[in-house]
Amino acid sequence: MNEYQGRADSDLVHVELTDYERRVLQQGLFQWGGPASLKDPMAIAMGFSSKADFFAEAQELQARLEQKAPLRRIDWKRVLLATEIVFMSDVVGAGYEWETVTSLDDCKTLCTLRSLQARLIKAYAVPR
Repeated sequence: MNEYQGRADSDLVHVELTDYERRVLQQGLFQWGGPASLKDPMAIAMGFSSKADFFAEAQELQARLEQKAPLRRIDWKRVLLATEIVFMSDVVGAGYEWETVTSLDDCKTLCTLRSLQARLIKAYAVPR
């Protein structure tokens, strides 16, 4: 059984994304297998139990984004954080190579991330 089977509906949050926003987040997961240098400590800092756990879960998260399916609150946070780091960091992420490896414009990606940061906080914040 995967993480999404048997989940309470209250733990799943649907966020309407544009195609470009979806691509940015998918690439934010995908690029960790490319020019990025993911190690266990970074995966753990992003909320995964290990590098192996990140790669196992990233495939499911990419598929759910593609399907326009809801994600768990924690997963919205982890996907956003993974994307922020891999986009910006030239030390551990794609950084300077982002535009080359993703074909996504740096400026447009930055503006998209700012918009997602403002919108996704509502998705991963715990309701009171």
